[in-house]
Amino acid sequence: MLGLDNFPHKRDIYFTSQYLQDFESDIAVNYEAGNIRGPVHLSDGNEEQLISIFSKISKDDFVFSAWRNHYHALLHGVPPDYLKTEITEGRSMGIVYKTPDFYSSSIVAGIIPIALGTAIAISIKHNNDKRVWCFIGDMTYETGLFWEAYKMAQNHNLPLTFIIEDNSKSVTTDTEKCWNGKMKPLNGVLYYSYKSKYPHHGTGKWVNF
Repeated sequence: MLGLDNFPHKRDIYFTSQYLQDFESDIAVNYEAGNIRGPVHLSDGNEEQLISIFSKISKDDFVFSAWRNHYHALLHGVPPDYLKTEITEGRSMGIVYKTPDFYSSSIVAGIIPIALGTAIAISIKHNNDKRVWCFIGDMTYETGLFWEAYKMAQNHNLPLTFIIEDNSKSVTTDTEKCWNGKMKPLNGVLYYSYKSKYPHHGTGKWVNF
């Protein structure tokens, strides 16, 4: 993973690994009880990595994520009660919150051009106090849309950092088998791998609504 010493921000993190795990466990219990009428994508096993990354993300920065966004939302300051309500009402894959700036999308790679556009706007306005952070999965990392956005961000020196979260899950298609190997981490990109106890979506148990 790219050294976080490259980033100047320092931020206190108030959530522990145990808190994050307990939050997701509570969501899992509610999901299996049929209380959440919509898909959920749960995190596990990457608590320490994310706490380390978010210690460098300013509360004034923009954070973009995909469908597995609960940890990101909590660590960026989205209130836990608000987040749980959104999840319970079936909006787990599209969490949006204005202060702090947190946006997610369930569309594969769909959040990338939005993050890129935000970084361009910040650059045009010469707002050097803000940065954009975009979390994507290992299969999204392989898409052409990522490559185009990455090239523009690098060539124009935009305040955009991509974080690749490799959990070796891509719906039912293994990323490494699909592409006969994985891309190597790129300059200016944060990359980490982890193992989760949860499947791609849900908890692994059949739920009757």
